[in-house]
Amino acid sequence: MKNQNPIHVFATWKVKEGSVESVLALLETVSAESVKEPGNLFYSIHQSIADTNTIVLFEGYENEAAIDEHRDSAHYKDLVVGKILPLLDSRAVVLTKPIGV
Repeated sequence: MKNQNPIHVFATWKVKEGSVESVLALLETVSAESVKEPGNLFYSIHQSIADTNTIVLFEGYENEAAIDEHRDSAHYKDLVVGKILPLLDSRAVVLTKPIGV
């Protein structure tokens, strides 16, 4: 059954000073490509109000296999690993499961 065990990802990125516009521009393409993935439920980009160099990604995937497929995708390897990660001071990624209420 689809969406039986969805995984939500919260990724917090601290962008190097002067690089946030470049990261946001790259993320537009990452987001557009990620939502085309069969296991992707959503891909949402947020920017901290208190610190504009802090970006928070909120992503949803059908299951862990879909996350693996995302990380193995050409756009993830090229844009996130190849171009965005060098522009970050730090990043933290938390995988979660939604709790129905």
